[in-house]
Amino acid sequence: MAHSDRATPATVPVTPTLYRHPHGITAVDCEYLYPGHAASHIIVDGGRAAFVDVGTNASVPYLLAALAQLGVPPAAVDYVLLTHVHLDHAGGAGRLMAALPHAQAVLHPRGAPHMTDPSRLIAGSKAVYGEERFAHLYGELLPIPTARVRVVQDGEQLRLGARELTLLHARGHAEHHYVVVDEAHASIFSGDTFGISYRALDTARGAFITPATVPTQFDPGQHLASVDRMLAYQPESIYLMHFSRVTEVPRLGEMLKAQIREFVRIAGAHAQDVDPFPGIRTAMLAHWVSLLRLQGSTLSAHDIEQALLGDLELNTQGLIAWLQRERRK
Repeated sequence: MAHSDRATPATVPVTPTLYRHPHGITAVDCEYLYPGHAASHIIVDGGRAAFVDVGTNASVPYLLAALAQLGVPPAAVDYVLLTHVHLDHAGGAGRLMAALPHAQAVLHPRGAPHMTDPSRLIAGSKAVYGEERFAHLYGELLPIPTARVRVVQDGEQLRLGARELTLLHARGHAEHHYVVVDEAHASIFSGDTFGISYRALDTARGAFITPATVPTQFDPGQHLASVDRMLAYQPESIYLMHFSRVTEVPRLGEMLKAQIREFVRIAGAHAQDVDPFPGIRTAMLAHWVSLLRLQGSTLSAHDIEQALLGDLELNTQGLIAWLQRERRK
């Protein structure tokens, strides 16, 4: 399938890539940056449906085509669950909501204002990406009407068909983050708080996972606590935006926590560097290569770097931003 990271007009027919999982859960490739990078999840129960994270404006045609392929009418979607408002997760929410007449956009209290009035989100993102790159990746962010937004508190529950979903605030990756617990089906939709796990890095020993320590709100103590809170549910499966379903959750949870601690150590070791970026980046990549070798990966160090390149850059920036916040305390 041809792919572009430019906004896809809603009038152009598209063919979605779907991954069918147990318990009425389907992952849809958001076609963000490249196939296999970002997944939206559709939960279907008793004829009712919910999206968990939605990608960008360019993802929306794929999500609507996925609904059609699943035989779910847009009017049967009750919720658009946005774990947080980073644009790879929520950039297309306004456009998607316009096509779902009965859906509520479900948001953390800190995230909701940025969806009803995305001006600050747009300004901050343009400062990071630049005007041209922002337009290329995200297009025009459409606000969601306040009346269609549901703000959820920690531990609040939603009913979808016959299943109950519990929303837990989960700080560490972002202050405005929650995760979705489907306890009856031993599943958690973790946004970015349980890290990223690209299928291209899987080995015969299973999935490989890394934390997302991105700017601007990474906090290692909160992140570790959020991971432990999820692990306490003993989930069989965790659904990641990057990329979809993982099992062996206890092993991955320990790997994730160990890396968070190691990244903090690495950041501290380079805190006094004139420019800490090169030292942190080099040490982070070396750590990932070492872990993948232990897991039996035969990929070259160059191929590993390319697979994790965007995360390597953002994680390094996030650790530097965290160091700067620590100095101001």
